[in-house]
Amino acid sequence: MTERQDLDVISNSIIGAAIEVHRELGPGLLESAYEHCLAFELSERGHIVERQKLAPVKYKAVEVDAGFRLDLLVDRKIIIELKAVDAIAPIHKTQLLTYLRLTGLKVGLLMNFNVKILKHGLHRVVNNF
Repeated sequence: MTERQDLDVISNSIIGAAIEVHRELGPGLLESAYEHCLAFELSERGHIVERQKLAPVKYKAVEVDAGFRLDLLVDRKIIIELKAVDAIAPIHKTQLLTYLRLTGLKVGLLMNFNVKILKHGLHRVVNNF
């Protein structure tokens, strides 16, 4: 299996899990509730899930103590950035792209659970891929 195929399989599994969570809970909750439930659902499906993973910022040769936290890191390959907002703003996609660039990962999923149909809140972001 190629890297692209592997990332597609994982992405599809993540999206399926997110749809399941959204069907059960619907819109209107805090981001943290969706994060917890999605992490559970992904773990149940056999994925390695890290919540609120600290990722340091490297500036030149220095590791800056003001790192950032990834909402979810799945199988050490895909970042999930969760939102529960009225609408995804361009800065949300930029934020995820920056996370991908700083971690060296290639694929991220931006998910806004505050929508009637989850597919309207899903965005795939890629870093040089």
